[in-house]
Amino acid sequence: MIILLVILSIVVIIGIYLIVLYNSFVSKRNMLEEALSGIDVILKKRFDLIPNLVETVKGYLTHEKETLANIVNLRNQALNAGSEDEKLQLDKKLGNAVGTIFALAENYPDLKANTNFLSLQEELSEIETEVERSKRYYNATVRDYNIAVESFPGNIVANSFGFPKKNFLELEDEKQRETPKVQF
Repeated sequence: MIILLVILSIVVIIGIYLIVLYNSFVSKRNMLEEALSGIDVILKKRFDLIPNLVETVKGYLTHEKETLANIVNLRNQALNAGSEDEKLQLDKKLGNAVGTIFALAENYPDLKANTNFLSLQEELSEIETEVERSKRYYNATVRDYNIAVESFPGNIVANSFGFPKKNFLELEDEKQRETPKVQF
């Protein structure tokens, strides 16, 4: 009788441990989804700002209509993207395209002095900082989640209940990792 109670106690303890471990994975997965949602909210702010930027710049950059059309097209594609990965890929392209507007603005002194343009440029810079922070938070949640998924005995529970390893958000262009050369 005592052996049966000991075995039953061990089974109950293991069962409780598995439940706690499973709930831990659910919690970490929800934190990942929250982090991704935070990135999504900030990207939406950026997407909403871009038409104002394009309208402000349109009168000055008459020779750059193709660049402006490309930015509007990328914005619309990103808004209608099906998956988060697709949206993040389009966001990278959009960020590069918007950067070209600011590079082109150097050739247009009137545009650089326009208060609307300066205000939009500052607001976009603040949004870029928020995007960077959100991506860092997302990568931190991915790190914690992946540690739990790959560590023993969590890996057994993770594999049994379909908690796959997640990917970090990383730079795709290796040149961005290089230290810039500064010459005077």
